[in-house]
Amino acid sequence: MVEVSDIFAAHMDDYRQSRRLGPVENKAVCSILACRTSALGAHIDRCDSCGHEKISYNSCRNRHCPKCQSFAKEVWIDKQKQNLVSTQYFHVVFTVPTELQSALLRHQTALYNLLFKATAETVIELCADRKYLGAKPGITAVLHTWGQSLNYHPHIHMLVTGGGLTACGKWQASRKKFFLPVRVLSKKFRGKFLYLLSREKLSENFNTLIRKLRGKDWIVYCKPPFGNAGKVVEYLGRYTHRVAISNNRIIQLEGGRVFFRFRDYADGNQTKIMTLSAHEFIRRFLLHVLPAGFRKIRHYGIFASRDKTMRLKLCRRLTGTKQTIQSISTMDRLISLFGADFNLCPCCKNGHMARAPPSSGN
Repeated sequence: MVEVSDIFAAHMDDYRQSRRLGPVENKAVCSILACRTSALGAHIDRCDSCGHEKISYNSCRNRHCPKCQSFAKEVWIDKQKQNLVSTQYFHVVFTVPTELQSALLRHQTALYNLLFKATAETVIELCADRKYLGAKPGITAVLHTWGQSLNYHPHIHMLVTGGGLTACGKWQASRKKFFLPVRVLSKKFRGKFLYLLSREKLSENFNTLIRKLRGKDWIVYCKPPFGNAGKVVEYLGRYTHRVAISNNRIIQLEGGRVFFRFRDYADGNQTKIMTLSAHEFIRRFLLHVLPAGFRKIRHYGIFASRDKTMRLKLCRRLTGTKQTIQSISTMDRLISLFGADFNLCPCCKNGHMARAPPSSGN
């Protein structure tokens, strides 16, 4: 199977001749190339039955690496399950006009932060209005910057509770299919973002861009509510730890071209095959490397970190949520991901491979 690392190994040297990589991009490339190779060291796995040994190379754990996100996602999901309350949840997607994309690329940290702030304040302020809810909801927001064809498409996925905590400490549940009208969300999001953008003190003036964007429709999409709160975090986990493209979508690398599968939403959600030159594939992939230290998952409202423990305790009591604190071992997580026999010994087919303790030496 062709992987992103194979494409980098075959074509990155030539790519560097024509384009200069920034420090964060370079770190991501080096990590992906080194992942599960001797460059990052190794450990010995030993069969608990026949004693067969094999060398396993270490992972890079870079958040942009396609190989390293499945396990991180499972850890995150288990942690977030403790924050659930028994209510319906809505999945809302906020997108920005294409005219804003070049500015977002030039000022990623500042304008991605602004995007989070605008979307969160839009939902919280509208929810505070008694006409819609009259309460503070719980929000988990995730930034994505790509589309199916690896093009640059910044947007926010947001999971919003279908209810919230009132100022007097009561739980107010939504009585509607979705308590915030999408058109109202869209207009307020546009106004909020452009106001915040006008106050940004950056190296360029955005006045002309702001005037242009005031006349554009800003797209906000809301999916139907979840029927089972227990499935909410698993669903969002599909978005939180996703990278620009997974290795299993890549079909072939041949003649300096990359063939990969993509879903064409404009054509009935059909799965198609796209062909890009290796250099264009690399360029698009690197568009989605986030600034160093940037948090792409954020929590607001009743899920915000300040006083979160006491607030969630109250919300769980008011909604009758049963909290199950469960400690899951690393082995149990691996079994849930890869099946009970993921570490079956390739030699005796009976025992299981486990990391051997380091030798004491003399």
